[in-house]
Amino acid sequence: MAEKRDYYEVLGVSRTATADEIKKAYRTLARQHHPDVNADSGAEERFKEINEANEMLSDADRRAAYDRYGHAANGMGGGGGDPFGGFGGSPFGDLFESFFGAAGNQGTTRRRNAPQRGADLQESIELTFEEAVFGAEREVEVIRLENCEDCHGSRMRDGKSPTTCSVCGGSGEVRRVQQTILGQFMTAAPCSTCNGEGVQVSDPCPTCRGRGRVNRTRTVSISIPPGVDDGATLRVPGKGEAGPNGGPAGNLFIKIRVRPHERFTRSGKTIHLGVGINVAQAALGDEIEIDTLEGAVSLKVPSGTQSGQQFRLRGKGVPDLRGGDRGEQLVTVQVVVPRQLNDEQRDLFLQLADTLGSEVTQQPHRGFFDKVKDALGV
Repeated sequence: MAEKRDYYEVLGVSRTATADEIKKAYRTLARQHHPDVNADSGAEERFKEINEANEMLSDADRRAAYDRYGHAANGMGGGGGDPFGGFGGSPFGDLFESFFGAAGNQGTTRRRNAPQRGADLQESIELTFEEAVFGAEREVEVIRLENCEDCHGSRMRDGKSPTTCSVCGGSGEVRRVQQTILGQFMTAAPCSTCNGEGVQVSDPCPTCRGRGRVNRTRTVSISIPPGVDDGATLRVPGKGEAGPNGGPAGNLFIKIRVRPHERFTRSGKTIHLGVGINVAQAALGDEIEIDTLEGAVSLKVPSGTQSGQQFRLRGKGVPDLRGGDRGEQLVTVQVVVPRQLNDEQRDLFLQLADTLGSEVTQQPHRGFFDKVKDALGV
């Protein structure tokens, strides 16, 4: 038999590691080497080794015994070098295990073969600005664990049912009676023969290698609702991984990314658009054509329009995800002063300048809240 490795080495932690560091290392390694997700031939043995190391080092008393006696702390009998008969330096080790540890193990082992919910998956998709506003149908490719089609998740060849464990009788745990200075106490531990499942896979399915699930690449159709925004997450129920032992499937979460539009921007349900008009249009007024996501519409610009003035196009914004009223499009007008004038235009502006005069008009200071009121139209 191969010599057991040091438990600290198994978990990849130092001998001075804290309880949190041990717990974190165990969870990382357990996820990595769990037989359901790791197809390597040695994954199951490695998983057992990781569990054994964690059981020893996660318990303060057992860890103290291991630090003192090494692997001998696993099976010390009465008087074998330990004054308390192998209880890790504490006569109360099995007493606490009887009332707390054994009960906890019982609950765990009895659930190991019960159906469990599958893991959730997450994917991301990129939408155009228009797709986010009006909704779309997209397809997403996911790699997920599904129930084996040959054994239907039973893990046995031809879908046969696993047999009841001959060691624990299907309970998933093995009980033992220990003698302490306080009397006899019964403890329970996961059955090492069936790993606490209560059943034995004597003839594993060759397709899934006795795991009951296999990785499959699937294309999932996604309905993007109108009004979804950048950074939103959509939940698609039941499209995650199949659950172990016939448990329900997890969910698929879709992270939304929206590509910027070359002209429009968005704030909640409001779409923003900036347009430029010339000095004559601003002074005299005009009817101009404005782009929306549904095509061009006419907008009347009143005479005397100032640069930065805003106009609302109701019902031209983003639909409400919850079914409320559609948002609006906010059009910000900028008065564009010509950089170059021909001779005729220059003469006309000179004539206009003579009539307007050269007196400077003092403008009142407008603070942040005044600008907010302008934006809200109040």
